[in-house]
Amino acid sequence: MCLGVPGRIVEVVDERRRLARVDIGGVVREVSLACVLEDGQRCADLLGAWVIVHVGFALSRIDAAEARCTLALLGQLEGDALSG
Repeated sequence: MCLGVPGRIVEVVDERRRLARVDIGGVVREVSLACVLEDGQRCADLLGAWVIVHVGFALSRIDAAEARCTLALLGQLEGDALSG
């Protein structure tokens, strides 16, 4: 099973290669934004945006409410796994 997790774009690393740093629950990872950039859009235009990240790629954009809800659910799953 594959799992994509919400992360917030916090820094552009390399505009030409479309790389940014994304904060995923307090862990910052370098991620490709190639799949979520629209024609003519720059990485810097997405600073602060929420995305779903899977294996180093931002696959889709989501709004902040959806990100918070998903992070809360993942936290509950983590808690259940540790207690059970």
